[in-house]
Amino acid sequence: MKAAPVYKALSAKGHRQTLVHTGQHYDPQMSDVFFPQLGMPEPDDNLNVGSGSHAQQTAAVICRFEHVVQERRPDLVLVYGDVNSTAAAALVCVKIGIRVGHVEAGLRSFDRSMPEEINRLVTDQLSDLLFTSSEDGDVNLAREGIYKEKVHFVGNVMIDTLVRLLPEADETYPYLKKELSLESFGLITLHRPSNVDDEAVFLPMLDVLDQLSHELPLVFPVHPRTRNKWASRLQNCNPNLRMIQPLGYVHFLALQKHAKVVITDSGGIQEESTYLRVPCLTLRENTERPVTISMGTNVLIGRNWDLLREAFSRSLSAPRKNGPLPPLWDGRAALRIAEVLSR
Repeated sequence: MKAAPVYKALSAKGHRQTLVHTGQHYDPQMSDVFFPQLGMPEPDDNLNVGSGSHAQQTAAVICRFEHVVQERRPDLVLVYGDVNSTAAAALVCVKIGIRVGHVEAGLRSFDRSMPEEINRLVTDQLSDLLFTSSEDGDVNLAREGIYKEKVHFVGNVMIDTLVRLLPEADETYPYLKKELSLESFGLITLHRPSNVDDEAVFLPMLDVLDQLSHELPLVFPVHPRTRNKWASRLQNCNPNLRMIQPLGYVHFLALQKHAKVVITDSGGIQEESTYLRVPCLTLRENTERPVTISMGTNVLIGRNWDLLREAFSRSLSAPRKNGPLPPLWDGRAALRIAEVLSR
C-alpha cells in the first residue's frame, strides 16, 4: 500500500525501477493478493524469506538482497515502513555504497521493546533521504541529530492508496454487506505477537471482544498465524463475533469505511481510520503515530479492558469527529517523493 503509489509516480517520470519482494509477508492472502489490487506489476525478484525469528528474517534478507543489489547496481534503493526487511535492506545498501531513501521515516513510539521501533531507528540513521508522513517525524529526526537537508515532509503515502481505491471500495461494499448479512458492525484486526501469541493476553482480550459483540456484531478477519494457534478457542466464540478469512485491500477498506468502530493493533489502520473519520480503539500501550490521536479518531487502550468497554460504548453513541485532517494527507505524497528523487 505504501510502495504502489510511489512506484506509479516514479514510472510516470520515466525512472526505471526494480521491484523486490523480500517474502517476509509470505501467506498468499497477506501478500500476493495485493499486487493486482494495487495495480502493481509482479516483483522482479522475490527473496522468499518466509517466517522465522527477527534475527533469522533480518539475516536472510541481508544475505539474499545483497546479491540483487550487487547484480543490478541501482542509483538508489527505497525502503518502506518499519518491518525487518526495511532495516535489513538499508544495512545492505549502506555497506556497499548504495544510497537509501526511507518512506515513512521519523515515526517513534519511544518503546524499544517493539521490534519495529528498532527497525525505525536503524533505518533512519542509515538513510540518505528521509520522507516523513507527519510533522512530528521531522521533530524526532532533528532530535536524533539527522541533518535537516536529508529530511522531506511529503505526507502519507498510505492515504494516496486509500484515496485512489476508495471509489472501488464503495462499489464493492453492497456485495460485502449482503454477504455478511450485517447492517451495522465493528471491525477487528489483530496481528502483533505481543497481543496474539501470549495466552495471558490474547484469551482475556478475546473474552472482552466476545462480550462486546453482543452490543454490536464484530467482523474479525483472522490472521493465519492467529487462526492456527487459537483455532479451538476461536470456535467457541458467539456468532456475533464473526471470524472471516483475511481480506484484500479493497474489501477491507470497504468494511473499514462503513464500520461503526475499528479495534486494532495496526499502525496503518490508525491512519486510515483517521482519514475515514471512523472511531479507532488501539490495543497498544503507545503509538508511533500520535497525530492520529491529536487530530484523528484514535484512542489508545493498551490492555485496560474497562477502558475498552467504555470507549466502545462511547463510540457507538457519540457523533463522528469531523475536524481537519493532518497536513499533506491529501493523496499526493507519492508525487512529492518522485519530485524529490528526480531533483
